[in-house]
Amino acid sequence: MMHDEDKDTHLASEFVERRRWPRVSQAPLVQEAVLGPCLVPLRFETEGFPLDRQFPAWREHMSALLNTRLPDNIDPKDGFAARQAVWNLGGMLFVQQTAPAFRYERSADMVRFSPIDHWQITFLRTGRTWTGVDGRVAQNEPGMLEIRSLGQPFSGRALATESLSLIVPVDLFADGGGLPAACNNVVLGGHRVRLLIDHLSSVEANLDRFTQADLPGIRNRILAMVVDTVTPLVDHNDDNDQISQIGLMTRARRFILSNLASPDLTPDALARELAISRTRLYELFETSGGVANYIRRRRLAAAHAMLADPSDAQKVGTVALAVGFDSAANFSRAFTQQFGYSPSNIRKRISGDGAHPVGQADKAPQVTFESLLRTLDLF
Repeated sequence: MMHDEDKDTHLASEFVERRRWPRVSQAPLVQEAVLGPCLVPLRFETEGFPLDRQFPAWREHMSALLNTRLPDNIDPKDGFAARQAVWNLGGMLFVQQTAPAFRYERSADMVRFSPIDHWQITFLRTGRTWTGVDGRVAQNEPGMLEIRSLGQPFSGRALATESLSLIVPVDLFADGGGLPAACNNVVLGGHRVRLLIDHLSSVEANLDRFTQADLPGIRNRILAMVVDTVTPLVDHNDDNDQISQIGLMTRARRFILSNLASPDLTPDALARELAISRTRLYELFETSGGVANYIRRRRLAAAHAMLADPSDAQKVGTVALAVGFDSAANFSRAFTQQFGYSPSNIRKRISGDGAHPVGQADKAPQVTFESLLRTLDLF
């Protein structure tokens, strides 16, 4: 009788492994340690201020984006413990924010005189917000996604919240025809929204590992996911209308960029080029802050690139004419409004050490929330 040990030995002796090719171990593919510099956020916290100065400090910090005030039953002397981290993902801001309850408004006057007309896309981890546009109130809560145009007036209130937001120039969506105008002040939910929120949370978890080389892929993936999430939920046009919108926007953008220096680049000229009515043209650029505003921003961005180029020695007045402005004075005024510093400051820095082409002539520029908002279109 064969014992169990003898059976195992017998079976092992009969088994012969046959392979056509030799076995080669495949090591897992793992990214090497990051060697380049990681992203550095702009951080702001009120807790370093005296209690009675915390809310005024927050109000000033947010003033380029919103007018803010405390709820009626809150005493400013009790403090306002808020914090914010802003990451620039190559022309798209990723904003982490925690704040107590406050009220906010972006008034018609702010919109009229501000160059900031980006899309703001927000999801809450905690708290609730209520935002009104033209009498229509959108309520945001955890698990939902809110979209709002900073190129339109709005007002609202927030409970104590923890949030993640994207602030995206409208032009980043131009190649896809732009986000539908119906996006403004809507709150979305569902499985598409959950996938986008999960992706943004994944990006957030890795912000301190990304390098500059990572940013184009990260940004483009987020843009694609936003469009895939938003468009089916808010765009009620048929497919042919959507294709037409994309084609028109692409043609319009190319025509504008090819004719920046022409004084004849006007809304009427663009409407003739596209063979559409002025009404249709204004609808096409509604989410871009209007046709004239879009052309102006593109001209200023081109001028900024020329002035910041050390190899380009053109004078400010020459650059102004080269991008379609009728006078250096009008150009300088529009440039300063757009970027928060004058075009001459760029030239002064270049003629000095060349290291910091933006800001005051005698010191390096200070990066602020406002300067990030104003210069997003340059990336």
